[in-house]
Amino acid sequence: MTQDDRPENVASRSEADTAATERKRPSQDERRAAILASAFEVFADHGFAAARLEDVARKAGVAKGTLYLYFPDKEALFEELLLSFANPLLSRINAIAVLPDVPAPVILERIIALFQKEILGTEREKMLQLLISEGPRFPRIAEFHHREVVSRGLSAIRAVAKRGFERGELSSDALVKCPQLFFWPLLGVVIWRSLFGRFDPLDVATAIDAHRDLLGLIKKEKPE
Repeated sequence: MTQDDRPENVASRSEADTAATERKRPSQDERRAAILASAFEVFADHGFAAARLEDVARKAGVAKGTLYLYFPDKEALFEELLLSFANPLLSRINAIAVLPDVPAPVILERIIALFQKEILGTEREKMLQLLISEGPRFPRIAEFHHREVVSRGLSAIRAVAKRGFERGELSSDALVKCPQLFFWPLLGVVIWRSLFGRFDPLDVATAIDAHRDLLGLIKKEKPE
């Protein structure tokens, strides 16, 4: 028996091999993230209706049974994917919306800038396009998105608009009564780019500025 074959040394190597295997094995969070990333690719390529969970599992490198340990059905997977895109952005919008000493027009401008930077031209825009196309056919998804995402965004805008109108910073209370007005031009940009952008590109900055001016909701600073 060589020194390396002694029981204590064999046991030591076995423990080291086990530890190395454990380090290589993805954690639950890593596996969940891989599933969500793969789900986005499959949904984006095939749409919600045609997407198959076995394709998601294969792309994520997990067994289909493993996928079901995280998500009970395709709708639950899609809903979690929506939240993974929306929640970080909603958190930033809410943080901006509650700034106490910042005028409402400045807050609204910052939220518009955030939308342009974090949605347009990113995977979030693709996800939003997917939701717009699939939502009417799958009411559960549309209802979930409205409850968990849209209503929270509208609530933030309404609060900012109410505070701004009461302070005289906004020239109209239209955003208090109908906060959807704030998002319509932004959603319109997404829809236009999805349907017509290839042959009739839209000047995004000009479109948003023009819509805001036509509504007359935000007071412009007077030149000094």
